[in-house]
Amino acid sequence: MLSMKSIRNAAFSALLTIGAFSAITYTSCNKDECKDVVCKNGGTCTAGVCSCPTGYEGTNCESEGRAKFVKTWTASDKEVSGTSLPAYSAIITSGTAIIDIKISKFSDSYFTNEVKATVSGSTITIPSQAPDNDGYTVEGTGTYNSTDKKITWSYTIKNPTGVSKSYSGTWN
Repeated sequence: MLSMKSIRNAAFSALLTIGAFSAITYTSCNKDECKDVVCKNGGTCTAGVCSCPTGYEGTNCESEGRAKFVKTWTASDKEVSGTSLPAYSAIITSGTAIIDIKISKFSDSYFTNEVKATVSGSTITIPSQAPDNDGYTVEGTGTYNSTDKKITWSYTIKNPTGVSKSYSGTWN
């Protein structure tokens, strides 16, 4: 005859076995969605998707966000009042930090020195600055369209007496 103690021990052992089997089955069903994902440039994987650090983009954070802006552009700008400027070439190069860029020959060589800007995603921002230290300032924003690979601009140049002219433009 089996004693009550033996029956309890057998039931307890069976319960532990079922619990262990259930735990192994449960954990083997939960896949690690980040197992085969390699995020570059300090990116982190969550639920199979890379989250990129500032300045990087792409499926695996493999690209610098500013890279799409770095090139020689053909610029077509006009005053908001309607007067068009002659087409000109502007050159965007990489700056020091990962989000920094420099623009040479901005607004048809209006400034002798480079205009500094930052990039966040598809937006380029020119903070208010006087590149030539002569009292003329510039500030504005542009948006990069990845479909047609153009930048659409809106910027303002202010002279030393405070008179502003606003411009819009498209760079190809």
